Amino acid sequence: MLNRLEALVRQGYLRPLDHQFAKFVAQGGNHSAEPLVALVAALASYELGQGHVCVRVPQVDPARLFGLPAKLSLPLADGLPEPHLWLAQLAQSEAVSDGSRPTPLVMDGDRIYLNRYWQFEQQVAEQLRLRAQSGEDGLQPELMAAKLNELFARDYRYLFAALQQLAQAGGTAQDRQREVCDKLDVVQPEMLDWPAVDAVLLSAGSAEELAPLDTLVPAGSCLNWQKVAAAVALTRQFAVISGGPGTGKTTTVAKLLAALVTQAIQRDERDEQGALQLPDIKLVAPTGKAAARLTESIGSAVDSLAVDEVVKSNIPTQSSTIHRLLGAIPNRVAFRHNRDNPLHLDVLVVDEASMVDLPMMARLLDALPAHAKLILLGDRDQLASVEAGAVLGDICAFAEQGYTPAQSQLLGQLTGFGFEQAHAAPSAIADSLCMLQKSYRFHAQSGIGLLAKAINSGKPYRVEKVWQQGFRDIQLYPLGAEAYQAMITNVVSFYSDYLEAIDAGKTPGEVLKAFAQVRLLCAVREGDFGVAGLNQRIERALARKGKIAPGEETWYVGRPVMISQNDHGLGLYNGDIGIAMHDREADPLTGNRVLRVYFEMPDGTIRGVLPSRLPDHETVYAMTIHKSQGSEFADTLMVLPPDFSPILTRELVYTGVTRAKSKLYMFATKDVLSRSVTMRTERASGLASLLS
Repeated sequence: MLNRLEALVRQGYLRPLDHQFAKFVAQGGNHSAEPLVALVAALASYELGQGHVCVRVPQVDPARLFGLPAKLSLPLADGLPEPHLWLAQLAQSEAVSDGSRPTPLVMDGDRIYLNRYWQFEQQVAEQLRLRAQSGEDGLQPELMAAKLNELFARDYRYLFAALQQLAQAGGTAQDRQREVCDKLDVVQPEMLDWPAVDAVLLSAGSAEELAPLDTLVPAGSCLNWQKVAAAVALTRQFAVISGGPGTGKTTTVAKLLAALVTQAIQRDERDEQGALQLPDIKLVAPTGKAAARLTESIGSAVDSLAVDEVVKSNIPTQSSTIHRLLGAIPNRVAFRHNRDNPLHLDVLVVDEASMVDLPMMARLLDALPAHAKLILLGDRDQLASVEAGAVLGDICAFAEQGYTPAQSQLLGQLTGFGFEQAHAAPSAIADSLCMLQKSYRFHAQSGIGLLAKAINSGKPYRVEKVWQQGFRDIQLYPLGAEAYQAMITNVVSFYSDYLEAIDAGKTPGEVLKAFAQVRLLCAVREGDFGVAGLNQRIERALARKGKIAPGEETWYVGRPVMISQNDHGLGLYNGDIGIAMHDREADPLTGNRVLRVYFEMPDGTIRGVLPSRLPDHETVYAMTIHKSQGSEFADTLMVLPPDFSPILTRELVYTGVTRAKSKLYMFATKDVLSRSVTMRTERASGLASLLS
């Protein structure tokens, strides 16, 4: 068996790591189970590399081991029993246990894990179950209900503006009713006296004159999911706020944090020196880019809050990376903060939680103090983490269960909204979840929002229908030689802006901001339609236009690079993007302006680093959709390869599309796009089972 696996390594089908792990495990077990144990060990290692936390043994197909064609796969299982008999035989091996003793492999039900990942999953499930059970101590429901009403007060300006547009367009009573339902989040229109409501709509000469709707459209007929999300987080020690682009996750959490600070002020608890004890709040994201974006968005959201300055000043607007928060130790997997040295905080907000893999989530939860509140923000429909696991997706699997009767009653008390009782007994974890369902960025005329929704449906005909409606913010180019060249031409034109900003002597911060307005996203790394090939072509095209001057040197002014290896000493992490520019001031000793690569740090500051000091990096005119998570671009170009491959999934396409803020240019064949939409990513994991 080991020889067969080694042959696959030589042919490039298997990683040397997978073979060596199989060799290590098999040579430590008993002889009767060696061939099977070797195969399953290699399979568990291989599947981990594909993002799966475990192997579901009954689902193993002998004709598709390691994703191989049948002619290569079937010989591997030659002489072994049928897969449904594997569990009994594996249980006899000294290399397999139920986790109660240290063995390389752990069998949990019908799942086989690498020991370390089984422990990670157990730790995450235990911590989440524990935190999902508590969080109501000292809630003060009446005070918090009043505060939520204040923070999420109706703003009739948007409704009034919509009514004015309808009046100019000759809108009907039905049109006005639709706008009321949309802008005021009405979910039970049958409860309303529509003639009375319409009379107010027609007579109002300003937004203030719509105030009678406070009575005519009571809270019980509406459902503002942002307000519900804040209420959920107030009632639990652990909460998830999930939603697509533009659903207001950051706005919601800013208001939630204002409520938490207000609650602490009202309690008036003081330390020994008499100082008011306010919650220590920290904001983090998985990557430097995502942290910088969170810093920008939370700062804007806090500035717009209608609360006292004391409350505002105690809501942080600077975010960090998870690595920095935990205290990364150079050249070590461990962090400074752990169970024995917990973090010093009371509330932790984690943005872009879909990017957090299982090991990182385990380490983060391990370092959280017992009393701390954890709030995860993210989009459950996005790509899962690059490394193993799909933690946010597993948690959000309970979102459709609804809330328990006790939680429904409490949320109703806090929000004034009525909640339907769940049909079945929900998991305790369901009481910690809220899915934001309304996009404030993409209005009815937005193709990006409707396209994202159609992709999530998994139905290609819905996607095709969106393309046919002729939205101005989305364009589909059938892939071919002409479209390929048009894509290169468009990219060169878009990137001219940041290069002109360099020529005009703009600051590094302004140049980085200009570069972040546009990006070409690829599904694959290699080939003409991948990152490597397109980066070369774009670089050559820019050089021909005289926009850059690469010459024979690797480095040139304007070269954009992305870090691919963490460097804790420099504070640069995988995914961080910088641009090469000369210093603004000449070196006093040489009289020359030194070339540095400038990065925006998570706290919003700009750092220049000598190219020779950078960790591993690559040119980034084009980047993979995976690497684009946590970023948004005003103009987004996206290319899918002409031939379908298993890497093309619904989540991948959705993630790429939702990086676009204003305009999306997609280059793809309809066949590949349709097949991608129907392919859903499913990662083998036992976390959802443990949480239930």
